[in-house]
Amino acid sequence: MATKNNIHTLSVDSSTKHLAEVRDFVASHAKNVGLSEKDISEIRLAVDEAFTNIIKHAYKNTASKPVTIELGFNASQLWISIMDEGEGFKPDEYKAPDILKRIKNKQRGGMGVFLIQKLMDQVQYNRKGQMNEIRMVKNL
Repeated sequence: MATKNNIHTLSVDSSTKHLAEVRDFVASHAKNVGLSEKDISEIRLAVDEAFTNIIKHAYKNTASKPVTIELGFNASQLWISIMDEGEGFKPDEYKAPDILKRIKNKQRGGMGVFLIQKLMDQVQYNRKGQMNEIRMVKNL
């Protein structure tokens, strides 16, 4: 774990065994910034969904690939970037799920991107060379 000018970094392998570590890393910094328990829970869930999507979709459940979580803040916002070198997400091809239909059909999964967008104030997907980044922002 590295820290530099209100920016904190954690690097882990793409394995679900690191989920709690990633959630706790983000939650502890969100708490230090002074966010409410509700906001911290929302951030924790959004990060959990993003990290799980990277494991499942970007890395196709290969557990030894690198994932970097970078968190920073200023007077107005807390931001979290999660970066990987896996297959990229194409936000322009994403269609929001039909929630009622999914519930009616007892379908599981497929809600991660929708949840992240609902829980965070801003969400951006970027691709730089071989690097994917999901950047999530919570306003303070």
